[in-house]
Amino acid sequence: MLDELSRLKRFVLVAAGVLQAVYAPSAHADGAKVYSSRCAACHKADGSGVPGQFPRLKGRVGEIARSKDGRSYLISVLLYGIFGAITVDGRQLGGMMPPLGSLSDQDIADSLNYAVALDMPTKKVAVFTAAEVKGVRAAGRLSAAKVASERARLVAKGVIP
Repeated sequence: MLDELSRLKRFVLVAAGVLQAVYAPSAHADGAKVYSSRCAACHKADGSGVPGQFPRLKGRVGEIARSKDGRSYLISVLLYGIFGAITVDGRQLGGMMPPLGSLSDQDIADSLNYAVALDMPTKKVAVFTAAEVKGVRAAGRLSAAKVASERARLVAKGVIP
């Protein structure tokens, strides 16, 4: 019964995120506003996530953003979503994150900058820019499963902790 309730809860949260991503206006907002309205329901206001359901962002986004491939991956996750099992902090998580590609390039950059700032990375991280997001978007649309494949490649390379 508890497992069914957990799955139902996850489904409702994902469905709400998909509807929000598709139908919400994409006017420019600062990173805190974008994060609060689009990310915090699953990843929590402080970026701690929900163990076993939604990965923490705090302490991870800044580390991933230190490399060019990691930055491109993070932008792709926001643009195209991700689907499939992933392992974070030694726990396997299954599910999906809806695409947020309806957001402007600036909103995506701002939300990533906010996520980096949730915890001070061990090394300085370059600021995400709208131009950087535009470049990833222009490279061509990816499926959420392809984003997951790219994640697996980057985990194997040590880019994603």
